[in-house]
Amino acid sequence: MQIRNVQLTQDYSSLDIYHSESDVALPAVVIIPGGSYQQIKERDSERVALTFATHAFQAFVVRYPVLEHRNYQQAKLAIAQAFDYIVAHAEKLGVDPERLGVVGFSAGGQLAAAYSNQPNGKAKFAALGYPVIKPTIDDRMGVTTEDVSQLVTDETPATFIWGSVNDELTPYLEHINAYTMMLAKHGVPFELHEFGTGNHGIALANKYTGIVNRDRVDRHMSRWFPLFLEWFAEVME
Repeated sequence: MQIRNVQLTQDYSSLDIYHSESDVALPAVVIIPGGSYQQIKERDSERVALTFATHAFQAFVVRYPVLEHRNYQQAKLAIAQAFDYIVAHAEKLGVDPERLGVVGFSAGGQLAAAYSNQPNGKAKFAALGYPVIKPTIDDRMGVTTEDVSQLVTDETPATFIWGSVNDELTPYLEHINAYTMMLAKHGVPFELHEFGTGNHGIALANKYTGIVNRDRVDRHMSRWFPLFLEWFAEVME
């Protein structure tokens, strides 16, 4: 595997590329980590990218502006630029553009949802982990966002969503439920897993991400990843 970073034209933004050699174009995921715009969490970034790579995906991680440079609109531009770069270099990167999607966690899930609803966006599917949907924690994050459930249209790509009933930061009724209701209203194919265990910010929920996440592991909630792979095979293959 070749791992490298390319700068995006958006300030304080770049794209990590985890390129697996392949004799065929592979499906690909653009990962948008969480971290409340304070940092790019390792639990949501390289460890997730490497896990996808072991399942025959090309993987990418967008590093968008955080800390004193944090800005929701600029982060959205960084994600759009990342997709544009990947599609423009798809052959060299071994990517099948028709199986290219976005995966986001928490605040990154809000950004991923926003991009998946962008007119003429290049994401063919979306996977959202305990996503922020409404701007209820903007003050906490220090940014001004939007209610991404209001962005859903008939053209929104198939979406896989998971979360935990124990999540107090982005409670189900206020966030995930609001989004899936809009998906259903617009006839967008989706699959939802709201686990009875786990919590917010748990990434893959296994030991691999738990090592860099205060040993937060939940065997049941970790099922989201194999469930996603099954869903992807049904929807995209």
